Amino acid sequence: MDTTIARRTRRRTVVVHGESVGFWESIPAHHVDDGHEGPWTHPEGEVVVLVHGIAGSAETWQPVLAELARRRDHRHVIVPDLVGHGSSSAPWADYSLGGYATGVRDLLAVLGYDHAAIVGHSLGGGVVQQFALQFPEHCDRLVLVASGGLGREVSPVLRAATLPFAEWVLAVLSNRHVVAGIDRLVHTVPGLGLLRGSVGESARSFASLADPDHRQAFLHTARSVLDPGGQRVRATERLYLTEGLPTLIVWGTADSMIPVAHGHRAHALIPGSRLELFEGAGHFPHADDPVRFTGLLVDFLDHTEPGHRSVREQAARIAAHAELEPAGG
Repeated sequence: MDTTIARRTRRRTVVVHGESVGFWESIPAHHVDDGHEGPWTHPEGEVVVLVHGIAGSAETWQPVLAELARRRDHRHVIVPDLVGHGSSSAPWADYSLGGYATGVRDLLAVLGYDHAAIVGHSLGGGVVQQFALQFPEHCDRLVLVASGGLGREVSPVLRAATLPFAEWVLAVLSNRHVVAGIDRLVHTVPGLGLLRGSVGESARSFASLADPDHRQAFLHTARSVLDPGGQRVRATERLYLTEGLPTLIVWGTADSMIPVAHGHRAHALIPGSRLELFEGAGHFPHADDPVRFTGLLVDFLDHTEPGHRSVREQAARIAAHAELEPAGG
């Protein structure tokens, strides 16, 4: 971990519903008592949750945490490893978007928070959309980064995870020699510099699948949202429910996993949303240019007001858009 954030960031683990959940927690330095093992003093600033993508982990957000520390940002940042990912348990469990969204809600509850700004990358984008729809009273702001759940199109690499015998292919791709070869490619081939963050994160994702339990969790997750034709779970028909919820959408124009057209679609469907494109960046724009990404995130948080809604308000909005057919005679 970068020494610039070590004094204000720590790794923690909590057992929720019998399963271990690992996460990074970063807060302003003046709230930290280095000799105290219990919970840090809750800061006055907003809570921000950063949610990684499929086969990823909290580590993908390290450059952003480092940049937040450099900026001396006052917010409390929580960065979990989703169940089945990173250091968290990989049980036979609910690996749907709804299951993950509930896990984020439960982690916040354990830590003593009832609402937060929620940031999600890729699969994590689908998770945070589901969080906003399932738990509107807990969601202050929404940030979608190269998000899933916004259209059918997706990389053949991800679609392949739904095919028979994908387990065997993944076992080969996650071999340490293959991962090392990808890493060498990134560092030696001219022209890959701009995408180095994205390719490096992809290599780390493949490496995580070397563990059989995490490989199975990846397959369960992929098959809950994908089929051989692409994404089969989307929130586009329900995005009207986010009206009034401050939303930032970030995408790399060279994203080969999920096309940037999905970002434009979300921007059109979410009233008042803000779309920021990273020219030439890949599927991990926050890793390709963490300085710009963190600046956008802080600016967005600084200049918007929390927009969480009550369950009753959400229900009224759903009812207003529904069409009830007359009862039969």
